[in-house]
Amino acid sequence: MNRFSRIVYAIFMTLLIGFSGCTEPEQMIPDIESLSARIDTLVAAQEGAIVSVSVLDASSGVEWHREGDRLYHAASTMKLPVLIELFRQSSEERFAMQDEIILKNEFRSIVDGSLYSIEDDSDDAIYEQLGQPMSLRQLAYNMTTVSSNLATNLLIDFLDADSVQATSERLGTTLMQTIRGVEDLKAFELGLSNRATSADLAILMEAIRTDQAVSEAADAQMREILMDQVFNSMIPNGLPEGTKVAHKTGSITEIHHDAAIIYPVSGAPYVLVIMTQGIADRDTSSALGSAITEAVHQTLRGTS
Repeated sequence: MNRFSRIVYAIFMTLLIGFSGCTEPEQMIPDIESLSARIDTLVAAQEGAIVSVSVLDASSGVEWHREGDRLYHAASTMKLPVLIELFRQSSEERFAMQDEIILKNEFRSIVDGSLYSIEDDSDDAIYEQLGQPMSLRQLAYNMTTVSSNLATNLLIDFLDADSVQATSERLGTTLMQTIRGVEDLKAFELGLSNRATSADLAILMEAIRTDQAVSEAADAQMREILMDQVFNSMIPNGLPEGTKVAHKTGSITEIHHDAAIIYPVSGAPYVLVIMTQGIADRDTSSALGSAITEAVHQTLRGTS
């Protein structure tokens, strides 16, 4: 081999070694310390705001919580474990999802068994069908996508709140409490309310993401329902166009939450839960949640 050939060969081997070491793109290491500081700054700008954030990103090994064990009034995020329990019992063939129950607006307080009715609901259309049958699947869809309080209470009566709580705990939650239906004012006045933490909601969302909540088929159906959520002012609003989100929101007075599985245009999905308290204006809490979402997504996935 002459001198020229040796030079060409050396250059070729150098390039070959370089290319062989770059076949897999280097995974970005999320800067969680900077993310935490950025979120603290966003929260501090809102006087009186209390905010919890939980992130579970299996692809990068990130599990991060900002006040993840703080208990909040669950608002409509309590409908997530109800959804899981419905599919769990159906998977055990206790009933079929197409089975029907009669729509009624009459429920019993957990305090003394006295009757009460739903007075405030985001699902107006369902009340036009009182006295008529509706499938369990449709009730689950209404409960989740338009946060129907009537559908929720009918399903809790059908399933039993204790069963919902037991399943939540089996999946790994430690502080979350699902003890009653919606608008049980006697219970509310005694401090008996459904409560949740961002860490526990993240556990439930991760179980649904990974087909560990009920089964591969059931979890896929739950994700489809969650993707049809109509209230998208918080987490989805802080994400790049084209990002898919399976999520459940909840809000009441100064409470505003969002628990989501985020599917980026490129990159692996991850779980994000944001819980807020102390912000009276819903647009303001939505904007704060969206800004937090943007910060999390940029940290985990760049701009994808």
